[in-house]
Amino acid sequence: MKNILKTFLIMLGAVSIFIACNKVDDLPFYPSGSAPVLSSDVATVAPMPADSSNTVLTLSWSNPKYALDSSTVKYVVQIDSSGKNFSNPYTREVTGSLSTSFVAKDLNAVLLDFGFDFGVSYSIDIRVVSSYPNNNDQQFSNTITIQATPYIVPPKVMPPTAHTLYIVGDATAGGWNNPVPVPAQQFTMLDSVTYEGTFYLAGGRQYLLLPVNGSWDEKYAVKDNTIPNLSAGGDFGYYSSTNQTEFNSNFPAPPATGMYTIHVDFQHGAFTVTPVKTFALLYVPGDYQNWDPASAPQLASVNSDGKYEGYVYFPSNSKFKFTSQPNWDGTNYGDGGAGQISTSGDNLSISGPAYYKINVNTNDNTWSATPTTWGLIGSFAGSGWSNDVDMTFDSNSNTWTGTITIADGDEFKFRANHDWGLNYGDSGADGSLEEGGDNIKGIAAGTHTVTLYLSNAGYYTYKIQ
Repeated sequence: MKNILKTFLIMLGAVSIFIACNKVDDLPFYPSGSAPVLSSDVATVAPMPADSSNTVLTLSWSNPKYALDSSTVKYVVQIDSSGKNFSNPYTREVTGSLSTSFVAKDLNAVLLDFGFDFGVSYSIDIRVVSSYPNNNDQQFSNTITIQATPYIVPPKVMPPTAHTLYIVGDATAGGWNNPVPVPAQQFTMLDSVTYEGTFYLAGGRQYLLLPVNGSWDEKYAVKDNTIPNLSAGGDFGYYSSTNQTEFNSNFPAPPATGMYTIHVDFQHGAFTVTPVKTFALLYVPGDYQNWDPASAPQLASVNSDGKYEGYVYFPSNSKFKFTSQPNWDGTNYGDGGAGQISTSGDNLSISGPAYYKINVNTNDNTWSATPTTWGLIGSFAGSGWSNDVDMTFDSNSNTWTGTITIADGDEFKFRANHDWGLNYGDSGADGSLEEGGDNIKGIAAGTHTVTLYLSNAGYYTYKIQ
């Protein structure tokens, strides 16, 4: 056993001596490169749309002299807004070459991604980072600054020539009536190709966009309103009586009733619909409309807190119920007696014809119905904040209308039953009515027809013509 161990140790020592005698050559040493020097062929870039495919900027830089084939050297061009210290730059990778060029449309896209406005000159910083292909030994060039002006790219969809945009449809507070209520159904122009507005939309219904209020000659629509999830956004296009394109379907509203912000981008021909607040609803089916919950008037709980409100016209003495769904499969409320509702109660009843303001509280199971007639009251001639100008109800459109003559500086409100117990004004001058809200003012002098819309549960508005 000793001899075997002795022999093994002798062999191991011999191998060690052999390895020690075979010295490995020194690894090659590559010196560091030098920072490239960057230059531009222009100090100012301000192309026009006609230059889209033309070269408008060429960047060149010196060789950093890395110790390898120069055709494999990596260069990263960085462009950023001046003063941003290249915190979030646009980058372009170049291999081997000591220059790169930009055509106008590519540079323009970079500038627009920075959020630059059309036709405005901005300072941009440019530098080049060189390295070995594996990113080792990065060398940063000098930074140069040039002036660049983005140009307007012809939009995918031509925006309104009058710089106005409106929404119309049975999903809106004003229905398909055209002209629409303003400002309640008018967009705000953010820039020449972008519009935005926050609107009431009735769930599951439809709408169109109009460049001219009061005209059906031109409209913006979608190609196919059965596309899944299109109610949240997608592509749209232009349609007119003389240019009948494939974009001829109404926009689909989201499934839930509420307030939505609609963003319309003509540059890319796209729109988005973002919920601001959705409403909980009760439906009011009855014998006056063939007991059909899906087509019944609605009450809305704007804060989804169990407190519902809405207006319903009953053409005669009627029986009805409240349902939590547009069918009979949810919670159904009948008469619990003494101003109460009950899920096991008989039909509720009301006297008609009358236009009722109905309130329901499902927290304490109470309800009330107040018959209303509406009038206009204000500082205008014939009223003097003392006398109402009575409005007329149209059962076909579910609207109230009245005519008043306004002088400069006159103000007015809507009042129910010749009494201040229930009145609406417009706080914020945004077209939406609030109970007890501010006086409506700023109307041009003259005789006007005023329309009051109360049939959209949770959102009331008006139109002045």
